[in-house]
Amino acid sequence: MDTISGSIERITFYNPENGYSVVRLKPERRDIPAANREGLITIVGNLPELAPGEFLLLQGHWDNHPVHGLQFAVEWCEQALPATTEAMRRYLGSGLIKGLGPRLAERIVGRFGEDTFHVIEQTPERLLEVADIGEKRLHAVIAAWAEQRHIQEIMLFLHGHGVSTNLAVKIYKQYGDLSLQVVQSDPYRLARDVNGIGFKTADRIAQALGLPADHPSRIEAALIYCLNEMSNEGHVYSPRETLQTRVIQLLEIPVESILPALESLLRDDRIRIEQLHLDGDQDAAHAVRDQAAVYLTPFYYGETLAAEKLRSLSQVHPSRLSSIQLVLSTAHAADQPNLSVEQKAAIDTALNYPVSILTGGPGTGKTTAINALIAILEGGSKHYALTSPTGRAAKRLSETTHRPASTIHRLLGYTPGGGFQYDGDHPLPVDMVVVDEASMLDLLLTHHLLKALRPGTHLLLVGDVDQLPSVGAGDVLRDLISSGLAPVTRLDQIFRQAAGSQIITNAHRIHMGEMPLFGPGSEDFFFFPAKDAAETARWVVDVVCERIPRKFGFDPHHEIQVIAPMYRGAAGVDALNLQIQNLLNPPRPAAPERILFGQTFRLGDKVMQTQNNYEKEVFNGDIGWISRISLEEHILGVDYDGRVVNYDFSEADELVLAYAISVHKSQGSEFPVVVLPMTTQHYLLLQRNLLYTAITRARRLCILVGDRRAIHIAVHNNKVNDRYTALDLRLRQSD
Repeated sequence: MDTISGSIERITFYNPENGYSVVRLKPERRDIPAANREGLITIVGNLPELAPGEFLLLQGHWDNHPVHGLQFAVEWCEQALPATTEAMRRYLGSGLIKGLGPRLAERIVGRFGEDTFHVIEQTPERLLEVADIGEKRLHAVIAAWAEQRHIQEIMLFLHGHGVSTNLAVKIYKQYGDLSLQVVQSDPYRLARDVNGIGFKTADRIAQALGLPADHPSRIEAALIYCLNEMSNEGHVYSPRETLQTRVIQLLEIPVESILPALESLLRDDRIRIEQLHLDGDQDAAHAVRDQAAVYLTPFYYGETLAAEKLRSLSQVHPSRLSSIQLVLSTAHAADQPNLSVEQKAAIDTALNYPVSILTGGPGTGKTTAINALIAILEGGSKHYALTSPTGRAAKRLSETTHRPASTIHRLLGYTPGGGFQYDGDHPLPVDMVVVDEASMLDLLLTHHLLKALRPGTHLLLVGDVDQLPSVGAGDVLRDLISSGLAPVTRLDQIFRQAAGSQIITNAHRIHMGEMPLFGPGSEDFFFFPAKDAAETARWVVDVVCERIPRKFGFDPHHEIQVIAPMYRGAAGVDALNLQIQNLLNPPRPAAPERILFGQTFRLGDKVMQTQNNYEKEVFNGDIGWISRISLEEHILGVDYDGRVVNYDFSEADELVLAYAISVHKSQGSEFPVVVLPMTTQHYLLLQRNLLYTAITRARRLCILVGDRRAIHIAVHNNKVNDRYTALDLRLRQSD
């Protein structure tokens, strides 16, 4: 094999799934014939996650690609410290060492020359000889250098097992100097402790270390992994047979190996197993429930205690609203002749029943009913709380009611490490809680909310049950309706001011199983046909970046949102994000950017938070814009509606580009403009509730792009994917 060394000039391509990279390298040797006019060569291969400025030692062979010419195919890679002063300047100024930028790197190398790294390693106090380095920065550089050296040691071990640089950083931050010891002694611990490392990565390391395929810790980790995967799919529990099948397929082990692992997890209280029995009149489609159900322990307690609390709440009489129920509701109805019969019924039900549900599609007056209810509560001097599962939904609720509204987490006073301020011992001091966008309620969040309600408090769940279910595990709103425990008011009448909107008209047509109308007279609903996914993607990009801004004047950065059914494919979320990013926010010489976890983040990019981060007070689905990238401090600053949240580079896996998002991630939000690609390539996800949910996200303009057949498939596919939950079953059971 040939051997070369050099510093990275730029990353042309990186696939985070397998590490395949195309990199421009500036070699130390100047006599390499494959170098271009800039003195750069192309290296390709499965590499760790790299950054411009890093110095590499490489072994491999030259390959003459028919299109791209001579490339160096890497078979072995080691990240190392450079030897020349020019390479040292690039390395120190690349942003790898927190606290050092290009100008300071220039001064340090200018002062110490080829002894630079020796000075930093052996006599770092000499850095004080360099202008602009004081005691504070000195200590920061020393700490960052030491951390980087430890991370390099970990990476030498992990890269051989496909673990990226950024995950190596996370491992070091979790375990510090014990990192290698933990990785080598108990690799499955990584999947439990380190966000971003799952079972498959931990298993790859364990297998490379020689752990037997039927080792108990491996089977236990696989069981927990499969249960977590099922919860990510929305299931609260797994039928035992389904779980065993998944584990057998994952590990390729005999079924008898699973029983001891299940028993061990039961002893450690990490899982619960319960035999669920259906009532005799239950729908045969749910017969799969009549068997052993395996729960992760938090979901078991969440479901059983939520059912217990809902039953007890619904049976309290008199309630905290008994004093105002009849007098004020009757008087208010007389004062509000514009309320429909259904709206008046919803208000009376909310006042007379401790637990009730209000559902209905867009334009049917759910907000009007909420406002009328608020007026009654305020007239009766009753305390109430308005809340929603997400920040964006809470903001909309506040705007439409002109009253304070908050997320459920904020309402319950959640703090990282401190848990919920309001719970069973310290209930909320309110007489009624109104939860908007209740279709987004997952089981665990519902459980925490219910725990904080004192007996006699009223709970009104408001939402559109025809939308997609929650992203998190559970199907709370549907289960509660199915159980018959709480009275349900459904609003069906579309009010005059909404009837003129083709968006709302078509949403209701889709709900009824009818094709949307694309008439020439429409001002807010359009369709652009395309023959395949590639053409659909081209149309979407053109519509977003050119046509809508030019014809309607909407800002493509802040007012137009692409919502796609799936992530993969030419017209999927991932591909569309890259294309729109490169048109709306292309690389600029003066603007910083950084590749992290396989994504290129640029100043001004639209990004979305992908998980709840309570310390930062940002939540799954929150959208913001990158307002700061500091290569020196390793920080991304994201502006969320005027509040800037800082992310360390190692935390950037919580963010994704958000020029295009999935339909599930759009729940609870409204956007001025929605552009929706629909292709038959999305066949597996083409469902009526998905199309309905996407269209109802649009407030002023909705544009569908793609194949009319795909729209037809979605409209006529009314099958809702059943989730394994037993909340409705438990609610039907007597105490």
